[in-house]
Amino acid sequence: MTTLSKQILPQLDSGQISVPAADVFGLPEKVLQFGTGVLLRGLPDHFIDVANKKGVFNGRILVVKSTNTGGTDGFARQDGMYTLLERGVIDGEVQEQVFVNASISRVLSAADDWDQILMAAANPSLQLIISNTTEVGIVLEESDIYTAVPVSFPGRLLAFLEERFRVFDGAAEAGMVIVPTELIVDNGIRLRDIVTRLAIMKGLPEAFMNWLANDNNFCNSLVDCIVPGKLPIAEQAAIEQELGYHDELMIMSEPYRLWAIETTQPAIRSLLSFAACHEGVVIAADINKFRELKLRLLNATHTLTCGLAHLWGFATVKAAMQDTVFESFINQLVFEEIVPLVISEDISKEEAVAFGKQVLDRFRNPHIEHLWLSITAQYTSKMQMRVVPLLQKQYSQKREIPQCIAAGFAGFLLFMRAEEVKNPVYQGKANGQVYRINDDKAALLATQWQKPDLLQLVQNSFHNVDIFGADLTIYPGFAEAVCEALGLLLAQGPEKTVRSILAKKSLA
Repeated sequence: MTTLSKQILPQLDSGQISVPAADVFGLPEKVLQFGTGVLLRGLPDHFIDVANKKGVFNGRILVVKSTNTGGTDGFARQDGMYTLLERGVIDGEVQEQVFVNASISRVLSAADDWDQILMAAANPSLQLIISNTTEVGIVLEESDIYTAVPVSFPGRLLAFLEERFRVFDGAAEAGMVIVPTELIVDNGIRLRDIVTRLAIMKGLPEAFMNWLANDNNFCNSLVDCIVPGKLPIAEQAAIEQELGYHDELMIMSEPYRLWAIETTQPAIRSLLSFAACHEGVVIAADINKFRELKLRLLNATHTLTCGLAHLWGFATVKAAMQDTVFESFINQLVFEEIVPLVISEDISKEEAVAFGKQVLDRFRNPHIEHLWLSITAQYTSKMQMRVVPLLQKQYSQKREIPQCIAAGFAGFLLFMRAEEVKNPVYQGKANGQVYRINDDKAALLATQWQKPDLLQLVQNSFHNVDIFGADLTIYPGFAEAVCEALGLLLAQGPEKTVRSILAKKSLA
């Protein structure tokens, strides 16, 4: 079978596939990207590809491969192109689109092609730097001040900026816009601070320090998109037969995408022109509201339902969403209990409801195998960070006891009950199957189950700041509601418990 390349593009069915025009290969390199991971290829690279096809951004990406695993030959063989298979649910309907992405011009290895990477600093068209080197990638590595080829991403970024400063003699217009996508709060500020500290440690001249501070812009950003990456071998082979070509770099993503970029500068907005071509790119003076929407409506919903779903017997999120009782429960949790708590001066009811609908569409995606057991990892800290603030807001607004949230707390406590202990491994049991409790607080939760009765178990757990990060016994009636739900879970299982809660809510 023919491999994806420039030569076969005219043969592809443009009605079935979003195909780049031939002139895209002559566009200048405008973006330097640190990382070849599937998130970058499924999110920012997709936005740039869409814009290029509309004649808006008109620039391509020079990619720096940061890791030593794998090579760059696949990109070279396919002229930098890859297929993005977008599959998921939009407004309740299953949809699929196929894109041939031609946003990447070339891929260079940081280990093998460092000289070529530095040479790119002389390109006046290069204006934007993006990255995704995982959360541990934005760290200060002191050894970088002594080595010719730095090992850390901030070290490599600083070396590139040094060369940029030298080539353009410190010209203000040679400064870069730098947008990291690592999942760290205030990632742009953190990256800027580390790069600045490295520059000070290297003893770089005052002129460079001023140029770094005044003419380079580090923007905070937030990304959200599930990009599972490669498809199963048999499934990819079937798709290749349908498309008519082989693609070793083919990946899959969900349709939902968010890239929120924080800036107030019109010049940066102008540079990020691809934002006009996709509603998933949001440029705002403050991106905290997008973080809050994601944290409460997506992450907190996952956290409040993962224990119940696993105890129920659902392996994946999509399997749970195919059950009408569970789907009704999660709908009421999202729209009746969480949405009212998310509404604020910055977030309207309409925005919260729209985001909630997108969350449920994402949960229903039949093409993504999202395991509930994976979501339970570090369950306790997720309850602290994602859920407890919702409870605090619930009571500050003097709302009635949230029954679905109470059931979520009960599911958490029951999931964390250790049936078997092989120190330091704690294991629970549900539906005749043993599961591992992957949580730093597993031992602490196990001791709670030594209490003589359920109400004492719940109250002691709620009073323990090491578990929930706050004393939850101060909220009237909540411990009793959780105790009632926990008793039902133990007596009749998750399905009947949820049915009882839904019936109770309907009568309220």
